[in-house]
Amino acid sequence: MLIAAATGCGISTTGPVQAGAPASGIPQPGSESSSVRIYFTDAYGVRAVTRPTDRPLDPQHALDLLLKGPTSAERDRGLTTQVPPTIDRLTATTAPGTVEISIPDQATTGNFSFATVSQIVCTAAHAQVPGDRPAAQVHVRIHGINLGPEEPWTVRCGANDTATSVK
Repeated sequence: MLIAAATGCGISTTGPVQAGAPASGIPQPGSESSSVRIYFTDAYGVRAVTRPTDRPLDPQHALDLLLKGPTSAERDRGLTTQVPPTIDRLTATTAPGTVEISIPDQATTGNFSFATVSQIVCTAAHAQVPGDRPAAQVHVRIHGINLGPEEPWTVRCGANDTATSVK
């Protein structure tokens, strides 16, 4: 009875079958690549994109990529930026767990939208910041947006990728 059950399992004898490319996703040891998160907007709010890089990028380099705007493929997916075109340079310096961002005077004549601030803050916080803190615990201090006695404005990138004031 056991022999009949084993021969009737329905598995036929076949040779190898092509199934596509080998599995990927887990890097081989020594071949780790880096990536950076840049924050753009779409009809639903602020969205992160991950771009491959040849090395970890500090906040200055990440913000430089933000100012260049979305790639054509990202634009095709509906991503845009709320960072005003009058901002052609942001200056970022770092200390452990902190990013200081200076916005040029000529760019601060208009109002900054919540999405604009979130794009800048989250892009900087998710870059390579000294101190090994998670992005949500990095303090981003913004200088130059005419906040009066509130300057610099200290914010973090919140859980839903939006700027959150630190008191």
